[in-house]
Amino acid sequence: MSGELFEGASMDLVTVKGLSKRYGGIVALSDATFSARAGEVHALLGENGAGKSTFIQILSGAVQHDGGSVLVDGHDYRPANPDAAQARGIAAVFQELSLIPDLSVEQNIWFRHEPRTLLRTVNRAEMRRRTLALLERYNFPALRPDQELRRLTLAERQIVEIAKGLAKDPRILILDEATSALPAREAEWLLKLTRQLAAEGRLVVFISHRMAEVRAIADRLTIFRNGSTVAAHEANAVSDNEIVTQMIGRHLDRLYPERVATATDRVALRVEGLSSGSRLSGVDFALREGEVLGVGGLQGHGQRELFQVLFGASRASGAVELWGKPASISNPRQALTGRDGIALVPEDRRGQGLLLTKSVRENLTLSVIKRFTENGLLSRQKEAALVKEMVDFLRIKAGTPEQHAGTLSGGNQQKVIFGKMLLTQARVLLLYDPTRGVDVGTKGEIFQLMRDLAAKGYAILFHSSDMPELVHVADRVLVMRDGRIAATLEGDRISEAGILRAAMLEREAA
Repeated sequence: MSGELFEGASMDLVTVKGLSKRYGGIVALSDATFSARAGEVHALLGENGAGKSTFIQILSGAVQHDGGSVLVDGHDYRPANPDAAQARGIAAVFQELSLIPDLSVEQNIWFRHEPRTLLRTVNRAEMRRRTLALLERYNFPALRPDQELRRLTLAERQIVEIAKGLAKDPRILILDEATSALPAREAEWLLKLTRQLAAEGRLVVFISHRMAEVRAIADRLTIFRNGSTVAAHEANAVSDNEIVTQMIGRHLDRLYPERVATATDRVALRVEGLSSGSRLSGVDFALREGEVLGVGGLQGHGQRELFQVLFGASRASGAVELWGKPASISNPRQALTGRDGIALVPEDRRGQGLLLTKSVRENLTLSVIKRFTENGLLSRQKEAALVKEMVDFLRIKAGTPEQHAGTLSGGNQQKVIFGKMLLTQARVLLLYDPTRGVDVGTKGEIFQLMRDLAAKGYAILFHSSDMPELVHVADRVLVMRDGRIAATLEGDRISEAGILRAAMLEREAA
């Protein structure tokens, strides 16, 4: 085992030894070890599929472990459910949200824990008072307690999820990729909040694939690989390269592939005067065959709306051409029209991209079932062959193609969505934050896949909330501000400073 695992259980709030968990023939955890103290931010690192999710599900009471021991405050800890975990002072904010769209912000925060009157009805005045006090105490970004959740953005919903976790006043708070859906300003707020919680004497278990965040706030870190603990370190005693090597079990030569010019003069997607409500106004651009065209700028300036409109999920005015022909896309079904169509990797993979209770096979093929149908009969043999080809091509780690998509790691779920997209045979691809919440190894695979697809003539429109990804992967970058294209950056002008300057200071000709 590389790295020195922490000892001194008397100092530790949480001590885990020999933890194991199996799902049938799949080993999720094997001899996992972990210890963490009150008053610290403890980062939990590892690739998708390393066992982090299973581990925090056990800590939060969502899953029961098969073997090993967990001690909290020196006492045996084996909660039967999340309520029992919360009674012991442990709460989790998971990457995949657990909110109810039809309820308000405050109803979601206090769901199943609402303050009650003497007659056992919900005390709405007290719930409002507690909500406002919570939001003020931790300086939450602007949220109205009475806002209906379905009207909020994904980032705003993530903030509500964080408030829901803090409402339980936990001694131990688990943050699972909590910044992955947040714009830069809100992510910075959460990092400050995390340090504040540690200063209050709480333990924060912090999971992130963004090394800069780990460096900014973590006191110590533990690394998982293949379901086991491989190392634990003081955060300031180990280099980024050492961490990545221990995470993936090999040296990662480069995260970003070499950028080779593959764009032709042929225009795959042309947009003129695209407008939609107050969030999109007069957008013009052309995406060429073989090009990776980035879409950047500060979050909330029309990027999401642009992708929604192009995929037919929102209505807009203006003109769209695909491969030189006028296109009218008023719904996603019209976007998916074979080789001349558009396919999307959506922002919210679990909510929009996958059927979690369906198998990997079903997720890959349901939207292209006609490809396996001959004379009204489904060819299972042809379907199985294409599924195997896609699973092998994308290196999707699943026990069998019949494994439910909801049980896969985040990185493998994202690969299934890519496979589903590629099977449509569409040659214009919309990738909205495709590496959000995936590990560094899978990120590298996705970036290489994007460049390989561009080399084969695919045209890729690519948004990332992580500016270095745009800088290193895109051939050109459209910078959006106030629903418009504020600048188009090429060559040496593509830089983080250049993107920020165009997003905040300048009004350049696109």
